[in-house]
Amino acid sequence: MSDTSINAPLARKLRMGLVGGGQGSFIGRVHTIAACLDNRAVVTAGALSSDPERSKASAPSYDIAPSRAYGSYQEMIDREAELPEDERIDFVSVTTPNSTHAAVAIAAVKAGFNVVCDKPMTFDLAQAEELAEVVDNSDVVFALTHNYTGYPLVRQAREMILGGELGEIQAIRVQYIQGWLRTRLEEEAQKQASWRTDPSKSGAAGCFGDIATHAYNLGRYMTGLLPAEISCHLKTFVEGRQLDDYGTAVVRYQNGGLGTVTASQISHGRENDVQIEIDGTRGALQWRQENPNEMIVRQNGQPHKIYTRDPNAPHTLPLAAASCRLPSGHPEGFFEAFANVYASAFDAMVKRSQGQAVERVDTLYPNVHDGVEGMYFIQQCVASSQQNGAWLPLDHARARR
Repeated sequence: MSDTSINAPLARKLRMGLVGGGQGSFIGRVHTIAACLDNRAVVTAGALSSDPERSKASAPSYDIAPSRAYGSYQEMIDREAELPEDERIDFVSVTTPNSTHAAVAIAAVKAGFNVVCDKPMTFDLAQAEELAEVVDNSDVVFALTHNYTGYPLVRQAREMILGGELGEIQAIRVQYIQGWLRTRLEEEAQKQASWRTDPSKSGAAGCFGDIATHAYNLGRYMTGLLPAEISCHLKTFVEGRQLDDYGTAVVRYQNGGLGTVTASQISHGRENDVQIEIDGTRGALQWRQENPNEMIVRQNGQPHKIYTRDPNAPHTLPLAAASCRLPSGHPEGFFEAFANVYASAFDAMVKRSQGQAVERVDTLYPNVHDGVEGMYFIQQCVASSQQNGAWLPLDHARARR
């Protein structure tokens, strides 16, 4: 397990190079807020759009100096690599549509820059495997922003489960339900809808690539169970849409357990409902992202327990406590969880900068191998659905937890 500290020492702030995040972006702004939340990083350079003029026009909103506002990601990487070590960026954050993730990340890694990449990691599995090979042959830190892994109570649950408090895990039920694509919003030039529903930019899956990957990763992160097989049904309910907007999958795990993953972007009135239930032989738990500061733990014959996000409570495990920034009763949410992924990656980046060995596989933050597994999940879900829910392998060679 990597260092749980959120405040590993460094005499200066880490310098961030942002790719994507230009005018109309959602996730690029989230990345910068999260990266800078603990005052450990500063946005220094950026290639904020595929349009050079728009990229440079977006720079002032991030306080990026004109000389560090680049027209393309390759220009940013090349120019920054030429700067003295005490001036160049330390890491690149990739916040572009899926189709460009691999090219940006590979170029950054080959230039020696650490990378924080949005999910899903790449456009397809082949790109993911290529990227993983490049990362494995380098000494860079690579983090993937499955940001729900950063919530304190998710980390509390992970430690409880891995510590045996729930016994053997037999069932995982996880859903990610939204409603914002109930209509063909992509026809209205809405930027977020346009690229997410375009197979040339999003990849082989729509809803399942965008949000089911989060749901599946959450179950893997919290339980550590290794997958064996998957059966999936994907559906496009909105007429004329090119990619799935609803789906459900059943996962068989190597220990004999079963899991279900359901994702929707067409459910009326649903906003960002990530919910997970985990059943073990000694107990069960439930956590919901829209109420992230509470977790329910149940045992037959016992009163239900409500765990709250309280860093000072005796039941709060050290990892969960270290993931909190506020006392109990002051809600922490999306930005803070996102920042926790950055914080654990920063700890590794600091170690690398000091010449220390960095854990590459069993990391607190999701890493490149989690990214490969996510792309394999998407590939196998699409393939299974095309074969009317056929059972297909899900135990990719790079799976290891």
